[in-house]
Amino acid sequence: MAEPLPEDKNSGKVSFWRAVRIVAWAFVGLRDRSGHQQDMAQVKPVHVIVVGVLAALLLVLSLVWLVNTVLSA
Repeated sequence: MAEPLPEDKNSGKVSFWRAVRIVAWAFVGLRDRSGHQQDMAQVKPVHVIVVGVLAALLLVLSLVWLVNTVLSA
């Protein structure tokens, strides 16, 4: 398991990158409960929401691009 990121004056940036990690684990679907609870205690909910929406948008756009590429070939 990865070490917790240090909390300092850049804790907003740390929280955002932790949110990216949380969303990535959620997309994969592999996460233990204790790690999830620890991360959620140290991250701002708005970061998780923003990262989740952006990740979903990126996933949809990449799938659309992939389908268009396959169909045009």
